[in-house]
Amino acid sequence: MAEHTFLRGPADWWRQAVVYQIYPRSYADQNGDGIGDLKGITSRVPYLKELGVDAVWLSPFYPSELADGGYDVADYRNIDPRIGTLAEFDTMLETLHAAGIRVFVDVVPNHSSDQHEWFQAALKAPKGSKERDRYIFRDGKGEHGEIRPSELVSHFGPTAWTRITEPDGSPGQWYMHLFAKEQPDFNWDNQEVRDDFIKTMRFWSDRGVDGYRIDVAHALVKDLKNGHLPERQSYDVSVMKNDGTDDLFDRDEVHEIYKTWRKVYNEYDPPRVAVAEAWVHANRRARYASTEGLGQSFAFDLLGTQWNKKKFHSTIDYQLKAAAETGSSTTWVFSNHDVIRHATRFGLPESALANLPKWYRSADREKQINVELGFDRARAATMLVLALPGSTYLYQGEELGMQEPLNIPSEQMQDPQWFRSEGSISRDGCRVPMPWTSTGSSFGFGPGGSHLPQPAWFKDVNVEVQDKDPKSTLALYRTALRLRRGLVCAEQFTWVKHPLAPQVMHFKRPNGWQCITNFGTKPFKLPKGQVLLSTKDVVDGKLPANATAWVK
Repeated sequence: MAEHTFLRGPADWWRQAVVYQIYPRSYADQNGDGIGDLKGITSRVPYLKELGVDAVWLSPFYPSELADGGYDVADYRNIDPRIGTLAEFDTMLETLHAAGIRVFVDVVPNHSSDQHEWFQAALKAPKGSKERDRYIFRDGKGEHGEIRPSELVSHFGPTAWTRITEPDGSPGQWYMHLFAKEQPDFNWDNQEVRDDFIKTMRFWSDRGVDGYRIDVAHALVKDLKNGHLPERQSYDVSVMKNDGTDDLFDRDEVHEIYKTWRKVYNEYDPPRVAVAEAWVHANRRARYASTEGLGQSFAFDLLGTQWNKKKFHSTIDYQLKAAAETGSSTTWVFSNHDVIRHATRFGLPESALANLPKWYRSADREKQINVELGFDRARAATMLVLALPGSTYLYQGEELGMQEPLNIPSEQMQDPQWFRSEGSISRDGCRVPMPWTSTGSSFGFGPGGSHLPQPAWFKDVNVEVQDKDPKSTLALYRTALRLRRGLVCAEQFTWVKHPLAPQVMHFKRPNGWQCITNFGTKPFKLPKGQVLLSTKDVVDGKLPANATAWVK
């Protein structure tokens, strides 16, 4: 690749970076087919530069049948023709780098698409072949192998085993898939699988990619020795062992894989970095973020934390302590492509938060949302974490204060969870295409409509409207990120206690930067100093409820 596609800089650029997640199919569509594309992303680089992010993370853009929103990958070293070409990827990367923005890509190593050439070869090959050994094929139980090999549920349905038809037309073996049946799990005991992902890492690193988000990073290695087959009826972390010996997840051996990846990352200047999506026990997360491993691991604790000062405080303490122990930096995240947007979540009553899937299904779900309250709290929460040591991951649209679109008709749902959960869970709401303008068939997303329906209220919540409003959420994010660049300093901070105001969270950074968040219901008198930015107007020196201010 051309030298100019590489972005130089310090090796630790990622430690306190702001990373903006783009769901490519829903960001910007330039060719008018209703699906976002790489040219669309390239066209929005000026917007991203003005926003002030340090990097973007692209959800999968690989060839895919979209059985799981692109996380069913048919070719790890190519681009879905509906999204673009490798040449268009290079142009996008070069344009982002020219704007000083680095690029993470999503890698999905636990499973492929059933359309991947390896899986198609496995279907045509005989039992016991090298082609089948790349995946997890097993004989069924019963006289004719008609009973699935083990009682193992899928994330997306009743069973994690699907039976194939052999080349001769007879009922055959079963293959394991922890997710949809279109997503067969790789056999990571197979050296060919390991070697091929090393090849994938070098392929994208050589093109100039700066980092990787590793999907389901904790699931690669499974206990399949001596004919053992895992059984599981729940995927809740509470049923997972926390000592590295679980049958399915977070086995100690997975870190041997990441050590080999780290060697590849360190061949580049600056070294490539990766962040693990690892839903594991808190005490097990650190190893994924080690200097011998991926480098960072998502701290998902705030994804489900209620607007509660005590809970925020304990989570922040724990995450910063864990990061210090590994030599990594923590990550802060409130929204992504898998969860309800935090502007909506913070406006929900606790009764709804207790069981979000049932809440989503409820007929009066919209009536439960306090839109204004959720909006205020989301802005305050984001400014809080932007002031903390560590990196912050933002999700497209949150800079507009976007709520979760909730009225997607059942017949237009795309998420496999919706169909396999009898309409109780869907991630489609947070994947509705980005609104750029107040008018048009898709509010500026593209000239040919959008692949998911957009709500009418997008006419009031879009880039065009907020670009003109100095008090908009977009203006707040832009200002916060601009100020943050000049304020980020050594990764230390100090709590400031307010015994007479227990609902106020206050901390200082070494250069005099102070962050104050009012979780309470009454205004709080700010300390002396210059108010750099506040999510709500400061009146008579007092910070309103559900607001954050930066003071120096």
